[in-house]
Amino acid sequence: MYLHLGQSIVVPYRDIIGIFDLDNTSSSHLTRAFLEQAERQKEVINVSEELPKSFVLCCPKLREKQAVYLSQLAPATLLRRAESNSFE
Repeated sequence: MYLHLGQSIVVPYRDIIGIFDLDNTSSSHLTRAFLEQAERQKEVINVSEELPKSFVLCCPKLREKQAVYLSQLAPATLLRRAESNSFE
């Protein structure tokens, strides 16, 4: 199964480590440091045309490198999509 993150980007469920609210988690200096490091290592993929509301941390089984997807969709929306297997 796959989760649609927006902008025609889908990721396999098995690769998802977590879905995080960007507003709540970015208040932590640890999360900001993590996201800055991921940006420097070219692991951040922006799939949002607007201000991102969430980020999805993925670690594909066949790759050593993680990926951080910035999405304009709210974490609750992504969770509903995951639960209903909706691609819209």
